[in-house]
Amino acid sequence: MSHSLIDPRDSTERQNEKLIKITESLMRRVERSGDESGAAYAQFQRAVILEEEVRARTRDLARALELLNESNAKLAQANRETEAAQTNLTNAIETVQEGFALFNSDEKLVMCNSRFGMHMPDIRDKMVPGLSFQDYVRLVSHSQFISLGQAETPDQWAARRMERHMDHHVIFNARMVWNRWVQVSEHRTPDGGTVILQTDVSDIMRLERRERDRMLDDQAKLIRATLDHLDQGVCIFDSQARLIGWNQRASELLSIPLGRFRMGINFLMLFERFRNEVSFEDGMSGQKIEDWVRTEKERPPLSFELQHSNSKILTVFAQEMPDKGFVFSFTDVSAERSAVQAVYNANEMLEQRVNERTLELEDALAEAERANASKSRFVAAASHDLLQPLSAAKLYVGSVAADHPDSEIRSVLDRANNALVSVESILGALLDISKLDSGRASVHVGQVPLMRIMTQLQDELAPMAQHKGLELRMVPSSAVVSSDATYLRRILQNLMANAVRYTETGRVLVGARHLKNTIRIEVHDTGPGIPEDQQDLIFREFHRVDSLSSASEGLGLGLAIVERACALLQHPLQIRSTPGQGTMFSVEVPLTQRENEAARQTAAQRVMPCDSLENMIVLLVENDAELRNALTLAMEHWDVTVLACATEPEARSLINEFGVTPDAIVADYQLDDDELGTDLIDALRAEFGPIPSCLATANRSVEVTQVSQKNGIHLMHKPIAPAELRAFLLRAFRQPLGK
Repeated sequence: MSHSLIDPRDSTERQNEKLIKITESLMRRVERSGDESGAAYAQFQRAVILEEEVRARTRDLARALELLNESNAKLAQANRETEAAQTNLTNAIETVQEGFALFNSDEKLVMCNSRFGMHMPDIRDKMVPGLSFQDYVRLVSHSQFISLGQAETPDQWAARRMERHMDHHVIFNARMVWNRWVQVSEHRTPDGGTVILQTDVSDIMRLERRERDRMLDDQAKLIRATLDHLDQGVCIFDSQARLIGWNQRASELLSIPLGRFRMGINFLMLFERFRNEVSFEDGMSGQKIEDWVRTEKERPPLSFELQHSNSKILTVFAQEMPDKGFVFSFTDVSAERSAVQAVYNANEMLEQRVNERTLELEDALAEAERANASKSRFVAAASHDLLQPLSAAKLYVGSVAADHPDSEIRSVLDRANNALVSVESILGALLDISKLDSGRASVHVGQVPLMRIMTQLQDELAPMAQHKGLELRMVPSSAVVSSDATYLRRILQNLMANAVRYTETGRVLVGARHLKNTIRIEVHDTGPGIPEDQQDLIFREFHRVDSLSSASEGLGLGLAIVERACALLQHPLQIRSTPGQGTMFSVEVPLTQRENEAARQTAAQRVMPCDSLENMIVLLVENDAELRNALTLAMEHWDVTVLACATEPEARSLINEFGVTPDAIVADYQLDDDELGTDLIDALRAEFGPIPSCLATANRSVEVTQVSQKNGIHLMHKPIAPAELRAFLLRAFRQPLGK
């Protein structure tokens, strides 16, 4: 065939080209044949793999179908159980005696029982699943079976109902027609849904109304009985000024027949029937009363007097009630006014008699003053004239006693000299009293260093005290006072001398206490004390408590001089004495201006008196009235000013009223309304500063003790010991001022 393809006549080159082309074609055919057989083999392999995959997928599909069948069986079982549970729930809800409805979180009705809405038959068939809550409220508000309030529209009722729906829990009573009532209870479910229960409470409401009517009837009878037993006349009017209550006493006082009082009569009609029979006082008039009744604003209380034509004087009080009604009350004060007039007439007569007697007393007083002046002049002259020969006698006796060799005679002369000294002292006292009584005593007030006088008197009286075995102690004081040096020295000399003279054992203590602008000089002794009934008498001339004392111990003129000198200098004189324990005399003297400045500069370092509670202010908070009164009396006996109350608001009110911070607080632990005294003390300290405080309680638990210690509160257990209470107050009062 190659020969047929090659032409012998062609040139060698041409034949070679043809052979090359034939060869290339054959090679391509051979190569194509090889590729087709390889593809077939690859297809075979792929078919084998695909078959395996199909078998595997078929097996997986079979397992999936088995699982699906199992799931479908379980789902069918669950559906059957769900249907059974829903049926049970429906049956259970249906057995509920109240109306029941459930709305989901989207405010759509899910289910309800047959009793839901049964009181409103016109909308009952519209209560179907899918109904929105707002449509439910709208249907109810337009139902012909619901009873709306006066002048209330269905839309207004629906709006008010939707506002209440916003609350988490709602319970209210809805009034229906035919005097029936339904209680609506609304609650939220955990998923945001709403459950509504409707309960017929008509029988309960009827019973409550019947009971309320019975109580109102009983109350009306009680009010009527009360009004009839009042000594005042009473008329009660409603907000329309119509009479709704009165008593027989009103008819008697106003002289109006009881038959004219009838229910519903207007005030103005009743007022017209007697206004011409009365006359008003205190600027009141009938027109003002009418204006007060007619006003639509709040009426202030009205009080006035009127004179009735029946000679009665009536006090009238009018008061508005919370419902805009008002009450008039009438009180007969004729007897009181007559008594006042009688007292006035008696006072006029008595005043005239007093004026006459005053003139008589003035004449007698003038005569007594003249006699007293004559006596004073005589005593002064006699005392002065006797002092000179007495002094001479003392000199003669002294000179003889000093040189006489006989000891017995010297002893007699010494006793004679002591007697002359006593006579000299008595004459000096009489001379002082005569000067003070005559009004001729001259006073020279200046700056007096207190320490100088006290030191002189201590040196003067120390031998006398040592002779009796007494301790005479003087507390140093650098105060400079404003007084007359001579009279002040005589005052202190007499007080100290009396203390030493009448004290047999113990001691005499003299000291000064700084007050605000004054200083109080005190003389304490441990003598027999002075009975209370004698404390006013000891300042009389020649009066001595111990009547058995000899004349050499004084004739009772020292305290008379002290009283007159203190009155002359205007230095307050005080005495405090307990029989068997001792006596304290005190004189209050003003500080000089220089001393006041120094006292103010050192006020923060000074302490209050250590044994006196005078001028101390204590806040007492005790809810037991008897114990509160007892504690108040005890502390007031110690000269303490007590602010007594039962609660914290009362305590704050007292502090604000007096405008002063107390020096100490004494509080009960267990107060009313579960309040604790510790809380009250903490609150007052937070507002007024660290006030010394004491907690009184019968509770002896460890907790109360620990709380008191932690807060720095003194704990005092009941029954309270007066000594312990006084000791606490003294410690509190000793704290430096300003701290």
